[in-house]
Amino acid sequence: MQFKHPEILYFLALLLIPIIVHLFQLQRFVKVPFTNVAFLQKLALQTRKSSRIKKWLILFTRLLLLAFLILAFAQPYFSNRKANEKLHYSIYLDNSLSTQTKGNRGDLLQIAIQDLVENLSENSTYSLQTNTNFYPNKTTSELKDILFEVKNSASQKSISDVLLKMAAFKNSDVSSFKKVFISDFQNMEEKQFEDIDYDLSLVQLTPQLKENISIDSVYIENNKANTMEVNIVVKNQGIEKKNVPIAIYNDETLINKQTFDIEENATKNVTFSIQKAPVLLGKLAINYSDAYNFDNTFYFTLTTNEKINVLSIGSHSSSLPKIYTSDEFNFSQTSLQKTNYNAIAKQQLVILNELEDIPLSMQESLKDYVENGGNLIVIPNANSNLVSYQSLFGKLNIKASAFEKKTDSLKITNINFKHPIFSNVFEKNVRNFQYPHTTISFHTSLPSATSILSYENKKDFISKVKSQAASIFWVSSPLNKKYSNFSNSPLIVPIFYNIGKQSLKITELYYTIEKKNSIDINDSFGKEAVLTIANNNNSFIPLQQVFQNKIRVTTTDQPRQSGFNYILKRKDTLKHIAFNYSNKESLLAFANTQNIVNQKENLNISTSVKSTLDSIKKKNEVQWLWKWFLALSIVSLLFEILILKFFKS
Repeated sequence: MQFKHPEILYFLALLLIPIIVHLFQLQRFVKVPFTNVAFLQKLALQTRKSSRIKKWLILFTRLLLLAFLILAFAQPYFSNRKANEKLHYSIYLDNSLSTQTKGNRGDLLQIAIQDLVENLSENSTYSLQTNTNFYPNKTTSELKDILFEVKNSASQKSISDVLLKMAAFKNSDVSSFKKVFISDFQNMEEKQFEDIDYDLSLVQLTPQLKENISIDSVYIENNKANTMEVNIVVKNQGIEKKNVPIAIYNDETLINKQTFDIEENATKNVTFSIQKAPVLLGKLAINYSDAYNFDNTFYFTLTTNEKINVLSIGSHSSSLPKIYTSDEFNFSQTSLQKTNYNAIAKQQLVILNELEDIPLSMQESLKDYVENGGNLIVIPNANSNLVSYQSLFGKLNIKASAFEKKTDSLKITNINFKHPIFSNVFEKNVRNFQYPHTTISFHTSLPSATSILSYENKKDFISKVKSQAASIFWVSSPLNKKYSNFSNSPLIVPIFYNIGKQSLKITELYYTIEKKNSIDINDSFGKEAVLTIANNNNSFIPLQQVFQNKIRVTTTDQPRQSGFNYILKRKDTLKHIAFNYSNKESLLAFANTQNIVNQKENLNISTSVKSTLDSIKKKNEVQWLWKWFLALSIVSLLFEILILKFFKS
């Protein structure tokens, strides 16, 4: 038992007053003459004895009356805390996208908010953590207003940060803290709760559906001149699903749709073959009711109307400008001496056109260029310094044997019709055509190369080596008309044209929300340029770095919703970009909270916010006893009255 005003107990010393009065009370006896008192002796003894008992009973009832009154004013109570202590709730409310699903009573997050609002205590203060904000020291009414504004968010918060903030939070006006952790425990590990040394109530929000289908990722394949294949990776969690409808849109315009089947707990590729558009604002949509809806829509962008930068270094060519025309390409050619090495990084295709020697400085520039995804065509000179060519191949991590120079006249007779370079070029395999020839060639062994054209002796004339990020094409003979008539052959146009078209580096199709994303805009900007990322609802200025030939913008916590965005310079649209939610939010992987509780005695688990708050309130409820003591004092007073009235001495 505790007392709200324990200082009043000092008044119990007043109990000495009635004791003293009763002990030292003096009575004066009146003498009455009487003839014979012998027969009254027995009666006098009986009266004196009963009078003494009555006095002690009155003393006892008065002591009880006074004691009970003092105890009542001290306000006694039973509780796990002191009555004058203010109770503070530190609450974490998980508002991640996964809590958007349905539970037994409805939307998980909204039901949790409703239970919180209905069960808040008016006499307590609160601190609320969500994945997006922290609200310290709020009253009940303030917290209710905040809770009504909480929405699902793609933002993620580290569980260790949440628990650390709970443990570290202090308030000088509060001495009793209660901590509540409300979440669906998606993608959480049990070991994250091992180091908790304070009491913590866990509330697990449980989704009703235990299966989900989601669009995991998208990539482009077989990027041809007029068509391309959009490959969608679909992930299924749960039972086998049949005839699932999926559609692809260009912004809001339907392009194509189909259905597919997917096995239990499997991943499947779904492919759309579509016509190229100058700007594709791709939206994929699966129409299926499952645990999560946010992952049934996926956004990506693709720009195909960009001109391709092609740079020819070396001998002047009259045929290349006719292939790389200005309507599709930004073609330029320069001599080795006049080459601007800084311009190499801006190209999609670089042609080393019959250089006698490749300087080491250019080799280093070409190495960086290829590592960043730039394609390269190498055409030797009749008087090439083969050591420099061998060195270049080495820097590009291409294993090549020593170059062997041949001065024989060789016909180019074999075409690899299956090579992607010849896609949609030939209606049928051609066997009889006017074979071009060369009078000089440089042969080397490239184990990782694929042949495009080859000589009659089976040696490669044009071959392709695929590096990690780029393609390198080796032409084994000079194209100078003095040594070859290949430039007059109709084959030169589709080969070099398609190499150029396929050199367009497809930028990122999409970016992920709540992840650090770097986006490059290849253009010259002044240092004062300010770019903005905007959509139909809002805009923001991202972190940006200005380089010599480009500007790099970086996003982290914005935007917060999936969809299309635009990079703007004032009102001019520089680039279309798409953002999607992290695929981790789609996983039906939840921590076993019972194992967590079994390992820690200071943790308890529930599936209901209401029952958790009720349990905390019950454990910390103050049971006042002053009414009982007041009632006992009244009873003592009644006893005294009854004794005085009916006890005859």
